[in-house]
Amino acid sequence: MYILGINAYHADSSAAIFKDGKMIVATEEERFTRIKHWAGFPAQAVQFCLKEAGISLNKVDYITIGRDTNAKLMKKVGYLLSNPSLVGGAIKRYQNARDVTSLEEEFKKIDPSVDYKSLKKKIKNIEHHRSHLASAFFASPFKEAALLSIDGSGDFTTTMIGIGRNNKIEVLNSVDFPVSCGLFYTAFTQFLGFPHYGDEYKVMGLAPYGEPKYVDKVKEVLTFLPDGLYTWKPEYFVPPTRAGFKYENNIPFVGNLFSEKFVEVFGEPRKKEEELTQYHKDIATSVQRVTEELIFHILRKLKDRTGLENVCIAGGVAQNSVANGKVAEATGFKNVYIPSAGHDAGISMGSALYLYNHILEQPRAQPIWSACTGSRFSNDEIEAFLQTRNISYRKLPDDELFDIVTEKLIEPGVVGWFNGRAEFGPRALGARSIIADPRNPKAKDLLNLKIKRRESFRPFAPSILKEYTGEFFTKNDEVPFMEKVFPIKKEKHDLIPAVTHVDGTGRLQTVDKNISPRYYGLIDAFRRKTGIPVLLNTSFNENEPIVNTPAEALDCFLRTKMDMLVLENCVITRS
Repeated sequence: MYILGINAYHADSSAAIFKDGKMIVATEEERFTRIKHWAGFPAQAVQFCLKEAGISLNKVDYITIGRDTNAKLMKKVGYLLSNPSLVGGAIKRYQNARDVTSLEEEFKKIDPSVDYKSLKKKIKNIEHHRSHLASAFFASPFKEAALLSIDGSGDFTTTMIGIGRNNKIEVLNSVDFPVSCGLFYTAFTQFLGFPHYGDEYKVMGLAPYGEPKYVDKVKEVLTFLPDGLYTWKPEYFVPPTRAGFKYENNIPFVGNLFSEKFVEVFGEPRKKEEELTQYHKDIATSVQRVTEELIFHILRKLKDRTGLENVCIAGGVAQNSVANGKVAEATGFKNVYIPSAGHDAGISMGSALYLYNHILEQPRAQPIWSACTGSRFSNDEIEAFLQTRNISYRKLPDDELFDIVTEKLIEPGVVGWFNGRAEFGPRALGARSIIADPRNPKAKDLLNLKIKRRESFRPFAPSILKEYTGEFFTKNDEVPFMEKVFPIKKEKHDLIPAVTHVDGTGRLQTVDKNISPRYYGLIDAFRRKTGIPVLLNTSFNENEPIVNTPAEALDCFLRTKMDMLVLENCVITRS
């Protein structure tokens, strides 16, 4: 049985394909369009999935989309009746919803031979947050777990809690739009001068530079409820429908969510070009702290209610790796699973799993521990491409390759590393990575100057051999998707300064030999030379989506000041 799952007409459009419950490939449309957070129909991602599965659209048994326009329909109507000024914005959203109901036309463009009537019967709508829950639980190793989906909004829900047992998900409760932890964080992100969709991670990176001086003031915006959920004080926010949540040329855009009352309490918002003051840093710290408190409030009550040891978390807020690293200690859950694509791209995967496991009641496949489900290119394909560009290169076996790359890192140098299938999700995990020596205290500035051209306060991540995690971090846990931040042991700070954030933490990725053998081999070669089982790892891009093809990797290498490019076994250096 083949199931094609998609996230369409929503930020981070994507596609995933499964055979008998096992994921074959999954990828985001932005990797093909080269536009971040692409929100249109994922035509190229769908074509990629079908090609990799070796089937035509006619061979697909079901097509799922992680969106159900009928979900909470009466609550939507009630919300509009009580807020008539929002009808204009709702009409625009309705137009977007109509796109979802005309998916057959998009699929016909991909394969004109497909039968229209049979195709229509194959399409199944799965509620947004149920898709999130499924993307985490059905991919996890747990037979039973508490579940949390938390983000900006989807299908008139912003937070959903539940229980997963075997191949079933039971929804316990939810928070209705517009009250939203994700939108709360977005409002402060905009206030701090980061206006673009998806900029929230910048606030998380800025937070360690401040002090939590304004926690009480920030917390006043929210109300923590006794049942473990929450609400907010609406006078602080502009309703998203009125603020302007729209897609311009398939790029998501959110208007300012903070109100005049918000500005009255917190002061004038920072403009994008203005200096970041200590006040801004302290606000960022306070917002991060309150967000963590809210997540822990939800999860503690969920732990009490379910009595379970395991928890699975998904949704945009599940990308808050600082909070994720504290969940087990703060809430009493013993084990935490968060998928590589916890954000909205993951609902393509989740909608397919929800249909297969929960609705069709099929048995679950093996847990998903690898995010590498995207594009890949053979050495033959890479060599043919390099020859068309008249690029000089050397092709080396792995042992020689690891030796020459680690020598370049030690010089010190910066290396673009293109290996195997691309990652599904926002993190580079050793497939499409830029790597450097974590011992070099100047590596962070070097990367920002030579390649990334991004804010200086944002940290770079450590990829560490799994067996050495407890030696370098205060917590010893598997973190395959770089989804958690842990404190680095104080005595190790000076050994790996380039990946030690200002607060002594690191957003780690534990590298398993059985899951990522080549990346593991490279780090191990570096360890044998330096005694350090860690590499600095950041995404292979320059203010664009992560590179997807050898051509994009080469172009990024040529326009930046990287010292070496590795495309599988082909090595390119500066002349």
